[in-house]
Amino acid sequence: MPGENLDLSSEPPPRTPNGVSEGRPFVGIHFACCDVYCRVYRNREATAYQGNCPKCSRPIRLRIGPAGTAARFFTAY
Repeated sequence: MPGENLDLSSEPPPRTPNGVSEGRPFVGIHFACCDVYCRVYRNREATAYQGNCPKCSRPIRLRIGPAGTAARFFTAY
């Protein structure tokens, strides 16, 4: 009977021809202060990745520059 089942699935995000998912850029941060992991997203100006620890609100800012790194996961101490 329609309406009896709840389907929480969705289509995967669209991918570009090179196989990379389109979406908002992020890096993974392990906040050692509270031993939690979360994503930190790029700011609107595309100059840095900015966010806060989800438990204690400690701020983090990773600048984006020409001599940067290709790493996608970091630990904030």
